[in-house]
Amino acid sequence: MYHALLLAEDEKALSKALVAILERNNYSVDAVYDGQSALDYLEMDNYDGVILDIMMPKVDGLTVLRKVREKGNLIPILLLTAKSEVDDKVEGLDAGANDYLAKPFHSKELLARIRAITRTQAVQTNSKLTMGNVTLDRATFELSTAKGSFRLANKEFQMLELLMCNPHQLISSERFLEKIWGYDSEAEINVVWVYISYLRKKLSAIHADIQIKATRNAGYSLEELP
Repeated sequence: MYHALLLAEDEKALSKALVAILERNNYSVDAVYDGQSALDYLEMDNYDGVILDIMMPKVDGLTVLRKVREKGNLIPILLLTAKSEVDDKVEGLDAGANDYLAKPFHSKELLARIRAITRTQAVQTNSKLTMGNVTLDRATFELSTAKGSFRLANKEFQMLELLMCNPHQLISSERFLEKIWGYDSEAEINVVWVYISYLRKKLSAIHADIQIKATRNAGYSLEELP
């Protein structure tokens, strides 16, 4: 099962290392470096879990946690704490964290704890997205209609998933680049157009009745064919 995680960690070297470990283990990860960005991303997207460092600029992790729970959002949250801060752990669990992990930690333990907190969530997650005659299977990355199917590459899948989760909404090339290639990526903006063209060809080949529409200087949206 494919899971999307939000990682909020202000130490960029650690964040980069965690993203690499998680992606190797088939997680899709959005990395942010402060608490305010974490709140913004949680407003915009559906994640299967959050890894939240307590000590962060702008808004600290415990405040993020409280704000998320106040809204009734039950998303699984794993807190990262400094080794000695027992009070942080207690406060975090009381505020609604599902688990905590003290730094430094082993990657195997991190992965085990993420599996544990997202397991209960996985049962409730709809693994298939549909629009028009098109189905996108989040577990297998398969794009299909009654006329045929393709197994999408990872980045193609992430782009189409973002479009299908936000039908009729414009998504800018910058947003795709930041969300799928990451803040620190060397990728150029035209890579987005290249992947959009791959997806268009595949949608056309399976006789999809939806299309990726480009709006000049604004972005792309998923629309029904006229």
